[in-house]
Amino acid sequence: MKIIEGNKQVKNLHLAIVQSKFNENISERLLAGALSCLREYGLEEDEIPIIKVPGAFEIPVAAEKLASQKIYDAIICLGAVIKGETAHFEYISKAVTDGILKIGLKYGIPVIFGVLTAYTEEQAEARAGEKENNKGWEAAETALEMANLMKRLNNL
Repeated sequence: MKIIEGNKQVKNLHLAIVQSKFNENISERLLAGALSCLREYGLEEDEIPIIKVPGAFEIPVAAEKLASQKIYDAIICLGAVIKGETAHFEYISKAVTDGILKIGLKYGIPVIFGVLTAYTEEQAEARAGEKENNKGWEAAETALEMANLMKRLNNL
């Protein structure tokens, strides 16, 4: 049986991050988690462009622009959508989720979903903690592994 999987090596990887500024307290913690993870694996922070967009709804537009340049091995999307009193939460969550998925499929690169969709501020805060309790950290690890997996699949 031949098993093909990625690893978390950073050699020759080009990553970008798209971060929503809305719910800034949470999104900044997700960004800090992602950057901490990438530094731990050996990627220099100044090698990673961080594109800040107004809200989660704008993440797919920026991610698609980056993907179309065909220079990134993975794009990490970070943000937080927290439910309020209207249906806005459902519309934004679905649009961002679908948009991120479509970009990855269209360009054949990992576009990592690190956008929290939480019912409460407390739920979002719990997912923006330290290391493995931080979905930004998790998204960065996923980006490394998927970027390396895609390189292996391209060489089959």
